[in-house]
Amino acid sequence: MIRKLLVLPAAAGLFMHSAGAQSQHCDMGISAARAAVIPASVAPAPKPNGAPQRGMVWIPGGEFSMGSDHPDMADARPVHAVHVDGFWIDETDVTNAQFAKFVQATHYVTVAERKPSGPEFKGVPPEKLVPGSVVFTPPSGPTALDNVANWWAWVPGANWRHPQGPGSDLRGREDHPVVQVAWEDAVAYARWAGKRLPTEAEWEFAARGGLDRQTYTWGSELKPSGKWLANTFQGHFPDRNTAEDGYTGTSPVRTFAANGYGLYDMAGNVWQWCSDWYRADYYEQLSKARVTSNPQGPADSFDPDEPGVAKRVQKGGSFLCSDQYCTRYMPGSRGKGEPRTSTNHAGFRCVRSGSAGLRRAS
Repeated sequence: MIRKLLVLPAAAGLFMHSAGAQSQHCDMGISAARAAVIPASVAPAPKPNGAPQRGMVWIPGGEFSMGSDHPDMADARPVHAVHVDGFWIDETDVTNAQFAKFVQATHYVTVAERKPSGPEFKGVPPEKLVPGSVVFTPPSGPTALDNVANWWAWVPGANWRHPQGPGSDLRGREDHPVVQVAWEDAVAYARWAGKRLPTEAEWEFAARGGLDRQTYTWGSELKPSGKWLANTFQGHFPDRNTAEDGYTGTSPVRTFAANGYGLYDMAGNVWQWCSDWYRADYYEQLSKARVTSNPQGPADSFDPDEPGVAKRVQKGGSFLCSDQYCTRYMPGSRGKGEPRTSTNHAGFRCVRSGSAGLRRAS
């Protein structure tokens, strides 16, 4: 999508959809923008010996029903049985303050801070090949929902320090989730911290907080007692966010109540990168087994919406999820993103294997 935003302002051909509004992926066209410029059957694993991991929560592992039977989320069907071993997971998304410590210690430069290069940018005028990223830019009024270029824009100078472009900064946002991080940026941070990215199965098990086959991380009702329990989009998407939940963009971690495992923002706020490649048909493959143990994701990626564009799984939804376009803040739903594309609505959290847990690095 980046190349297309750099060259063709409308780029309608890349962003057409035919599915119902709730089935839309928030990623639809974004990667094209950069490429083109049962109660849980838990057999609790004992907490490993030694001191608790600071800022992390022990997830005991067990068996659960993975996926969603939502009629508009074909890639999250069928619901299938999965077992995961116990593991540690960050209590919150990685924050701006935490990411800043990583950059200070390593002098790491994120993808968005580098000059775009590679064969995918062939034909882009050299003067447009400058560091930057993709930013949600709401239109002035109602717009067609079949072209994400109506609300996403390539912004030179946008990066994790300036999430909405050069005119923005992190003052007062130190405890907000870091955004404008590509998948490889998240992997680099995780390795520095002695951790890794979660598998999609680990992430979903943790997000459910012990509630199996529930629509939301907190249960079956969207607004218990009329209260919003996650940072999502209210109003008219994409032009008018009424901020009934208190926010029009990211919110500080721990703003909304934790789930049953004590984890924050497992629904809404920002999408979270997982280690798995994304395939729309992956759950069909897993459903052939009675129970799949510790799935690591498919060997490769295939997205029928953008064939030829490899993607990684994202989970959790974001502050842009709306019942008019994308309701994928449900734990059983799935997101996806091109690994070298960053946006201002996606971040990550890390995990660490337990003593009997997975050993593979991200």
